Amino acid sequence: MATEVKLPRLGQGMESGTIVRWLKTEGDAIAKGEPLYELDTDKVTQEVEAESDGVLLKIVVADGEVDVGTTVGIIGAQDEDVAALLADAQAGNGAAAAPAQAEPTAAPEAAAAPASTSPEVAAPGEEPAPAPRAEGEHVKASPLARRIARERGVELAQISGTGPEGRVIAEDVEQADVRPAATTPAAARAEVEIVELTSTRRTIARRLTEAWQAPVFQLTVTADATELVATRERMVELLREGETKPTVSDVLTRLVASALVRHRPVNANFVDGKLHRFSAANVGLAVAAPSGLVVPVIRDADRKSVLEIAADRADIVSRARGGKLQLADLEGGTFTISNLGMYGIEQFVAVLNPPQVAILAVGSIEDRPTAMDGDLVIVPTMTMTLTCDHRAIDGSEGAEFLRDVKAFVEIPALAL
Repeated sequence: MATEVKLPRLGQGMESGTIVRWLKTEGDAIAKGEPLYELDTDKVTQEVEAESDGVLLKIVVADGEVDVGTTVGIIGAQDEDVAALLADAQAGNGAAAAPAQAEPTAAPEAAAAPASTSPEVAAPGEEPAPAPRAEGEHVKASPLARRIARERGVELAQISGTGPEGRVIAEDVEQADVRPAATTPAAARAEVEIVELTSTRRTIARRLTEAWQAPVFQLTVTADATELVATRERMVELLREGETKPTVSDVLTRLVASALVRHRPVNANFVDGKLHRFSAANVGLAVAAPSGLVVPVIRDADRKSVLEIAADRADIVSRARGGKLQLADLEGGTFTISNLGMYGIEQFVAVLNPPQVAILAVGSIEDRPTAMDGDLVIVPTMTMTLTCDHRAIDGSEGAEFLRDVKAFVEIPALAL
């Protein structure tokens, strides 16, 4: 019996997603768990898997933004009649479910008018001209169509969309007989690239704007990183074949996790005016991905060894940079570490990652002169700045947490 493929809710708060492209075509045999299409959400782009076996009988929505619960396809037995199911699906979806290949129909008045009376009216057998758009009007277009138009230097406003609700799809851009406007040498020199925000960047913008609404304060310490570096080097020496080489950040993640479970006010979320304090440390790591900053989470970091954390970190960072993260990788974080030390940044202030109530900014390890037992010596030091949400954390609580982190960095054995 045929079943509808509905857009799933992949994470808390998800209301819609954008179908980037289908990985299967109509008539293909489908196995349960096999990737069907790519879906762009406000956090990641990921493949959506089939929930049943059968044949992909109909793609109801080829691409574009779709609400959660919308029917986007139909899977059933070969040659099964799904006309009634398709009609119900399209009726339930409304205009958003109209097939992306549907051609726009010229208005009767326009079709009847002689071609010579107006240059905007299509003559018999010709393609209808794009409907005029008001200046500055937003053009609905699929992500792929926007990319192709940008690569070809084509203005989307000049293209008539044949997708749902007049949305411009990739095929429209590829078939459009529109040439980039000629530019003068002066204009060419003053060329400005207009970059549409990806869904990930829109989410970053929204969440960081939310973060600035929180009353925050910062605390900074500088720690002797001699033992931190030595601990990591000893671990590398003892590595066995197939194990992931730990980084200083991996060791630091484990030390911070130990401090978090000792200071639950810092290991918390602020949600709807209430504090959610956690017994386990799910530490998020800020990662620069091609689509923008993402924060995948290492779960139960307080219960894992440094080598286990290293393996988890290598996996999620690789998938983040390859655009293969799942929504589950980004959810459930209780605290975030942002480390810019690899860029030579000695100290910085990180912005909160809501709904978390604290974030630790870690700078580079630098050799600095330090007074020790009355002598001036050169030691490797690391500066860390803790940003706290004052609605959830008092200054003394943040200071006690950071004091313990510093102690653990200087003597890692204290974290055991």
